[in-house]
Parts: sequence; structure tokens; C-alpha cells
Amino acid sequence: MNRRAVLLAGGASLLLAGCTSTSAPARVALAAAPETPKSPDSVPPHVQAMYAAVMDEPYPIRASRMHLVPERFWRQEVTDPTGEKPGSVVVDTTDRFLYHVRDDGTAMRYGVGIGAAGFEWSGRAHIAYKREWPTWTPPSDMIARHPELERYRHGMEPGPDNPMGPRALYIHQGNVDTLYRIHGNPDETTIGKAVSSGCVRLLPQDVIHLHANVVSGSPLLVV
Repeated sequence: MNRRAVLLAGGASLLLAGCTSTSAPARVALAAAPETPKSPDSVPPHVQAMYAAVMDEPYPIRASRMHLVPERFWRQEVTDPTGEKPGSVVVDTTDRFLYHVRDDGTAMRYGVGIGAAGFEWSGRAHIAYKREWPTWTPPSDMIARHPELERYRHGMEPGPDNPMGPRALYIHQGNVDTLYRIHGNPDETTIGKAVSSGCVRLLPQDVIHLHANVVSGSPLLVV
């Protein structure tokens, strides 16, 4: 089966969830993937520059420790494997990549963390709108699972401790908010893992880059 067929084989179920970590077991990483670099010095200078500290934001963002992230998940331009129209966002939950499709046959590829077992989702939707330094509001079912979140029922203010990170893209189907988000998270060890309560997480520098290039209304495919 070719890559486009695999990507189009996704289902159409979008279940309500939230955007924080869960204790559900993570999926096993791809066995054939390159090993994580052993030391900070093993990360090439251009990658260090892409993931350097960001100090011109309302809240400082530290440099991402890319020696903790397998090389395949570093941001890079690739030949588009999705066959989707330019501007589309495609999340491949098997290989843990997010693709932003360009109009020249290429795509920008980012490594992502995805929903843990019991929180997976797939289907077609769209990016309804975007936010810088968003408020995080856990849904009622998440508060029921984690009563300590009750204090955030009406929203957690933006900031370095907010689990949404510096940017968020809000996912709707038609006029319905799925409660899923594509957002930032500083924990490098979650990239390539299935640990969230359904949302798609990128490193802060990657979600800032994606946010700057994705247009509200863009189609989204999650497989």
C-alpha cells in the first residue's frame, strides 16, 4: 500500500478530550529509528539554532534539549508523502509526524507527541483559529478524572506553566469544537510518544513555527 493510501485510511472518529498528560502507557517507539544523540555536543549547530531560546515572547522560552529528541523528529523539509492539497495539516499518529503541506511538492515535517491509549482519534477536520499564549480550560470529563484541576474549570491563565504552551491551533469539525488542540509543550521526552489526553503536542519552537505558517481554516487530516 502506498503512503497516500495509508494516510487516507484513517477513520472519522473525534472523541472529546483535553490537552494534558495522562498516565496511560505510551506506545513503543519505532524499532528501526536512529538512536537519540548521546550528548548535547552531538546536535548539529543548525539544529541548535532552530531550537534556541526565544526571548522576544511575553514569557521566555528555554532552548530545547535536542539531544533528548530522536533525530527523525527534528523539524525538516521533506518530499510531501500525503497527497493532500497545499496548506493542509496532516498528523500521522503511527510515525508521530505532523506535516504542513506546501505548494511545491514538499512539506514541513515536525515530530509530535500524540494521545495515549484510550485517547486516540482520527478523521478530517479543520484548523478553526489560532491563539498565541492561549488560556487552557480542561473539559469536564478531564476534571472528573483529575479533581485537582477543578480550580482551572474556568481557565488557566497563559504562562510558562500553562500546558498549552506558547501557541495553539484549535480543531473543529464543521461548527463543532472537538476540544482537541495542536499546541506546544516543553517536555522533549514526550516527542514521539503517546502520552497526552488526545491533543497533538510539539516543541515550543516548532509550534511557533507552525502557527506562523498555517492559515486559519486549513484542512486537517489525522490518521
